[in-house]
Amino acid sequence: MVITDTDKGQQAELRTMTLDQLDDLDVLVEVAFSTINYKDGMALTGRNRIARRSPLIGGIDLAGTVIESRNPEWKSGDRVTVNGWGLSERFHGGYTQKQRVKAEWLVRIPDVFSLQDAAAIGTAGYTAALCVDALVKWGALAPQSEVLVTGAAGGVGSVAVSLLAALGMKVTASTGRPQTHAYLRSLGATAFVDRAELDAAGAPAQTERWAGVVDSVGSTTLVNALAQTARGGAVSACGLAGGADLNGTVIPFILRGVALLGIDSVLAPMEKRLSAWSRLAADLAPAKLALMTRVEPMSRLPELAEDILAGRIQGRVVIDVNA
Repeated sequence: MVITDTDKGQQAELRTMTLDQLDDLDVLVEVAFSTINYKDGMALTGRNRIARRSPLIGGIDLAGTVIESRNPEWKSGDRVTVNGWGLSERFHGGYTQKQRVKAEWLVRIPDVFSLQDAAAIGTAGYTAALCVDALVKWGALAPQSEVLVTGAAGGVGSVAVSLLAALGMKVTASTGRPQTHAYLRSLGATAFVDRAELDAAGAPAQTERWAGVVDSVGSTTLVNALAQTARGGAVSACGLAGGADLNGTVIPFILRGVALLGIDSVLAPMEKRLSAWSRLAADLAPAKLALMTRVEPMSRLPELAEDILAGRIQGRVVIDVNA
């Protein structure tokens, strides 16, 4: 699936390419699966200029098997995944049957996960694990702490709910789709907040509720989450589905000691990536991952891109690049 600059803006289409059209990088991977994230939706629809070169293969994730490597750390048959690192921005991405990548981008897929599992986790799930790791390391979470997950029915939110529940937290899920409540309960949510409650302007200091928050929405939702976070708590922020603005005050920070922890999944150092994947291997039950996953062919990517931007995607959508 190739994104190309045209007179009408950036457009995406299925196209046949040859190996010599790929970047000359260290490791050739036979891709089995990719996935679709909010960022992929923006790239494929051309609404935001995500792809910085043309033509460019889309897909910020890939999971597959090494075919050949010029780097001795990797050998033929190794099962690997790549998340971020500028795929679908500056480098060709995962919407392809074969891809060349830098050796230092690769993460070895934990034995507990299949290639499809690794793609189902993808950037969204790995980002959720980074968020949970950040809250744990900050020291905000104690057993049975009340935590909030915004955008809970999406990819980041679904994995975050499951990981936090596995840690023994009382998870409140924020969503604007009541029909997803049963699904979120199956992942470990115990209570719900309507998205509209967090999307309306509120006081700079509200009733203290949350020891920790995983926020993938941004904007007013993030401001309200900060205003509701308890003394010494923390909010890990990783997304901007609701907007990139932050029209709040410093009151939660200076009167309650609340922390805002920014999560960069694209260029996160390998140490953080390996920690996140270790948490996923330990705490994300395969049965829970299966509940949040469906598989689609590459031909449906344009439609799926519209769906994810409109908030119509539940959980994770894996893209079978061979279907």
